[in-house]
Amino acid sequence: MMSETEKAKLKRLEAENHRLRSAVEELSILNEVATTVSSANSLGNIVELVVQKCVKHLSVEQAAVLMLGDKDEAAALHTMVRKVQADITTNPYRLGDQVIGWMIKNQAPLVINDVATDERFHSPTLQPDGVVTSLMCVPLRQKGRLLGVLSAFNKRGSEGFTESDQRLLTIIAAQSAQVIENARLGEEEKALQLMQQELRMAHGIQLKLLPKEPPSIPGFQIAGRSLAARNVGGDYYDFYRSGDNYAICLGDVSGKGMPAALLMACVQATIRGQTLVESSVANCLERSNRLLYEITESDKFVTLFFALLDPVARRLCYSNAGHNPPILLSDKQVLPLDVGGPVLSILPACPYEEAQLDLHSGDLLVIYSDGFSEAMNRRFEEFGEGRLLELVKKHGDLSPDALIEEAFKIVKQHTGDAPQTDDMTIVVVKVE
Repeated sequence: MMSETEKAKLKRLEAENHRLRSAVEELSILNEVATTVSSANSLGNIVELVVQKCVKHLSVEQAAVLMLGDKDEAAALHTMVRKVQADITTNPYRLGDQVIGWMIKNQAPLVINDVATDERFHSPTLQPDGVVTSLMCVPLRQKGRLLGVLSAFNKRGSEGFTESDQRLLTIIAAQSAQVIENARLGEEEKALQLMQQELRMAHGIQLKLLPKEPPSIPGFQIAGRSLAARNVGGDYYDFYRSGDNYAICLGDVSGKGMPAALLMACVQATIRGQTLVESSVANCLERSNRLLYEITESDKFVTLFFALLDPVARRLCYSNAGHNPPILLSDKQVLPLDVGGPVLSILPACPYEEAQLDLHSGDLLVIYSDGFSEAMNRRFEEFGEGRLLELVKKHGDLSPDALIEEAFKIVKQHTGDAPQTDDMTIVVVKVE
């Protein structure tokens, strides 16, 4: 017979063998998880594999990964992937708000082996059908930041979740967090590259909407240029033949970027369409305003200067819809062209006035957006309409192209290394 000492040694040996077998099994599981997860090529596949392994090796009914909706840890968690054991037909279990709040606040493992008697949470889970008896959650963390929560529901068997289960799930979460974060960053980079590609395409399309070259108008020189603050912008200019006249316009849509660019394209199409059916500048703006009001959000509006030039009579008929009054330099006198009405698309219907001007040799018309006059340097000093007027007076003998080049150069000298904050657009018409 074995002595008590020998029995004790055998018991310790069996315990040690059990511990070693458990450790080997745990290492095998972790190696399997690491190998499988590292072979996945997308964020969705990685998370799905993690959840599958949790269901298999922890012997639970369900498992789920909940991810933060954005980079703000105060944001709500949303379920990204959920996996149910093959022989389980209940609806998916969901964590209750109290548990989610606890995990976001504490960022520590949580084990509940008897949900019915746990006094920490009134409703640890939400389940339409079936019953949650046990629950284990561990945080997914990367470099001190919470990415999400890995959860397991209903341990198979009667013993409930053990310390070994908690350790295993914690290690799986630690291993997976890095891979999940790398995959997430990779997908964000792909999305950013796609967005940049689309912006480049949009920029090219917007450039094509602008006049490729000015029309040849006997007795007149005309030029224009637009420089967006971003890849695409909300400024536009246009000049084209309309019957016996030539339409000249410059518009500025509120806002910047893609939304403004889309509205800008709509404004251009609307104005061009109205000139086909309207010979009156004021009526054209009135009808355009009504159309734009119907399709524009209440916080969006458009300032626009629109004119028809009769080259034979040397007459300009214009209407100004809330735009910066263009500069007309005639015989050393400055005439602001401010007759018109309110900005477009704010009111459903409003009248616009129009005015006619006889042009003379040497007259110079400069139409510009507020990106010029409001261009600021690092000291937050605007270029201002006064400086712009002096620029026009000083360099008015230049050709329209040369004057535009000089205007951009002088404004850039003023702003220095300050970033461009608004679209800059200018059109110059000179009477020969």
